Amino acid sequence: MSILITICARGGSKGIPGKNIKQVNGIPLMAYSIKCAKKFKEKYPDSDIVLSTDSLEIKKVAQQYGLYTDYMRPQELGGDTVGKIDVLKHVFDFCEKQNNKQYDFLLDLDVTAPLRNLEDLEKALTIISENQNAINLFSVSLPHRNPYFNMVEEGTDGYYKLVKQSGQLLLTRQSAPKVYDINASFYYYKRKFFELGYKGAITDRTLIYEIPHICFDLDHPMDYEYLSFLITQNKLDFEL
Repeated sequence: MSILITICARGGSKGIPGKNIKQVNGIPLMAYSIKCAKKFKEKYPDSDIVLSTDSLEIKKVAQQYGLYTDYMRPQELGGDTVGKIDVLKHVFDFCEKQNNKQYDFLLDLDVTAPLRNLEDLEKALTIISENQNAINLFSVSLPHRNPYFNMVEEGTDGYYKLVKQSGQLLLTRQSAPKVYDINASFYYYKRKFFELGYKGAITDRTLIYEIPHICFDLDHPMDYEYLSFLITQNKLDFEL
């Protein structure tokens, strides 16, 4: 089984400047994903790891943690309005040509959601490998809010209503239909996903892997403080 592992880290973040290489417990955030990718490659030696970035600074930091690549993301794919799938397709094609091989899967490890381990990746790979019709899979967590119970939106009449209607009165969150939060930690794409030209990760043949431990995306500066606390104080409920 041949797998391309991508670590995407563009420069120029507006929300949190330099977030991909921001220090978390003494090492750059990106280093957590590099470490995870290397563990995966040890288990699956026919895998390759590639960094997709438009930043020489990020590329230099990656090299300090053992990730070397000839690939450089083109300028037209470096903005914050560019879809992730276009970025992945470009590096996927580049690596197939450079390495003279065809990959069965692309595994994308999101730098800003590093709370995953090899066990998660292996279990998710089993799920998508055993489903011949599925073309991709992404990681999810149970949400703090449920659109059937305690999330509202404004209606055309100016009054507010539940985002999703179940057709019955729900008195507790536990009785609402089960929904999931896309935690952005990792995504698997079969080769056919790119061949069929999909532009988004949510398709008509998508599977999920529910991460059984704490996992969240780092969007706000306080998220970094929280992650650092969890790691330094040994509060994670799994082995990173």
